[in-house]
Amino acid sequence: MTQHGKTPFLDLVTPHLELEEELVAVFRAALKTAGFIGGPMLEGFEREFAQFCDSPHCVGVASGTDALRFALMAAGVGHGECVITVPNTFIATTEAISQAGAFPEFVDVDEATSNMDVQKLAAYLELECELHPQSKRLISKRSGHPVSAIVPVHLYGQMADMDVILELAQKYNLVVVEDACQAHGAEYFSRAENRWRKAGSMGHAAAFSFYPGKNLGACGEAGAVTTACEQLARKVRMLRDHGQAEKYYHDVEGYNGRLDAVQAGIMRVKLASLADWNEQRRAKAAYYAELFEARVGDAVILPFEAPQCKAVYHLYVIRTEDREQMKTDLAGANIGTGIHYPVPLHLQKAYRGLGYREGDFPVAEKLAAQILSLPMYPNLTSEQQIDVVERIAEHLKASGRSLVTKDAVPAA
Repeated sequence: MTQHGKTPFLDLVTPHLELEEELVAVFRAALKTAGFIGGPMLEGFEREFAQFCDSPHCVGVASGTDALRFALMAAGVGHGECVITVPNTFIATTEAISQAGAFPEFVDVDEATSNMDVQKLAAYLELECELHPQSKRLISKRSGHPVSAIVPVHLYGQMADMDVILELAQKYNLVVVEDACQAHGAEYFSRAENRWRKAGSMGHAAAFSFYPGKNLGACGEAGAVTTACEQLARKVRMLRDHGQAEKYYHDVEGYNGRLDAVQAGIMRVKLASLADWNEQRRAKAAYYAELFEARVGDAVILPFEAPQCKAVYHLYVIRTEDREQMKTDLAGANIGTGIHYPVPLHLQKAYRGLGYREGDFPVAEKLAAQILSLPMYPNLTSEQQIDVVERIAEHLKASGRSLVTKDAVPAA
């Protein structure tokens, strides 16, 4: 929602006002039935989100972090094992790995997509690991721990190159758990299967976050695991509910990680609009690209959508060498921005004990210094987008950067 010429980074008010009566009806239903935990609201959402993801099973949990942690544990990732992921993601990815009892190890990312570089993944598995002669398990030379899983992050709403990742996982007998927390509805054309696949349908399991700012957001914390494996889904259901196979009978020690019914009901209402919202995001991204081409040229680096992907643009992230000043200038024009993420995980204080150093993952480090997330949401107007790009053009001109000089503004 724009007020007094402001363009916020994110508008969480407008879509909720548009759906206000349906959302309030969910709460009224919960009040009248006292159905706050489990029950038809949760089961309905799980069923419909599974269908949306083209996945046989969906298990609602309390957060995206819970989703990834439970998925790893249910997939058999054990204490003292290594899980391979990327350093340019939110810390929840590695928190889930550590809290499952494993250790994160990183591979660098592709500069164009910001997703896991599959060539570097292959090199890591071939050159930085070795097969144990007795167990035949892959062992990390760096840490000496067995490698058990890969967590590709579908960053900013675009899927990683899953065909290659799955092929490598099969070769080395590794589990793949998709971090799809930013990729609700994103698609990938599987060359191996000659068909489009949805985020959450390709790995052994996938984790989703429904934090309020996501493409499908709750009115609070929420998450889900999708999987084609009935046994894995059953284990996640136990883990989310104190390890109970049935009430008061605990097969394992679990967690209090349930998704409450009101949040499930709210997301079930919003799920009906998600495909349309994603298409609106894709249209906004295309219009940004037209505007930048007309007014800015190659003075900034725009998001790259891989040909085998249909991104859902959870974030619209550009790259510029003077990121901090551009962010300041846009703030001065009442335009909100974000930085996702300014410090790669291998350089975070929390992971100092892993022994990584600056320079270990140069692409992730380079991106972290240049990325700037622009306003992106379904109700972003063309006028707001024009203003964003014009302000960036003004900033670049003032800083002496070369620009294209077309006068015409592309029609929305």
